[in-house]
Amino acid sequence: MQFGDVKVEIGEDHVATVQFGKPPNNFFDVPMIRSLGDAFDALEQDSNARAILLCSEGRHFCAGADLSSRETTPIPDAAAPGQQQPTNPLYSEGVRLFGGSVPVVAAVQGAAVGGGLGLALAADFRVATPDSRFTANFARLGFHHGFGLTVTLPLVVGQQRALELLYTGRRINGEEAMRIGLCDRLVPTDQLLDEARALAAEIAGSAPLAVSSIRRTMRGDLPTRVRAATDHENQEQARLRDTNDFKEGVKATAERRDPIFTGA
Repeated sequence: MQFGDVKVEIGEDHVATVQFGKPPNNFFDVPMIRSLGDAFDALEQDSNARAILLCSEGRHFCAGADLSSRETTPIPDAAAPGQQQPTNPLYSEGVRLFGGSVPVVAAVQGAAVGGGLGLALAADFRVATPDSRFTANFARLGFHHGFGLTVTLPLVVGQQRALELLYTGRRINGEEAMRIGLCDRLVPTDQLLDEARALAAEIAGSAPLAVSSIRRTMRGDLPTRVRAATDHENQEQARLRDTNDFKEGVKATAERRDPIFTGA
């Protein structure tokens, strides 16, 4: 099956491989996230799919959104006083990835940056390598985090570690991610896909009705919470996008230098 830039293949082990990508950085956009949602929805209706292996082409898992482009990152301008903030289509589509009853294992090679980290956290499990890199770099861009990280990051690493990662925007490698619980398995780079698939296959080997029921119970109201979080994140992103600090953060990142923020 093919959904835009997303390929889907279901194996005899009942593991559905969902591979997305625009290598090497795999910046996502609305069509790609919509295609992932369409793929997940289709697999929800396919009894042969009992677990999903989420992976990407190229060097990096996902470098998030290209924040320098409004075409690929359609964050609305801040609403006028008294008006409701327009919905961000990126998040409207992205929320679809947090529901359903089919467990997801993400294979994270290279970098999972910003919204790419948010995408990895939509999965139940993350398998990484020592060379994998994780960062919620929004504050270093003069920006507010998004993709539901308000909810998902504290659930995985705890409130204090989440605050540290969000406030500092610092990058951590696979070994530190493993120590703080951000990833669940750490494997050699050349074994990443095999080991991630093995975990997905182990899940798929359990009774499918029981696993689906357990996932819905354990996830509870997560999709509702993520939807509420992305609504707020979108408001803050729209407000901060036109600040001088955001412009400086994006410019400094492109020039590979430390930003000089002024609080304006």
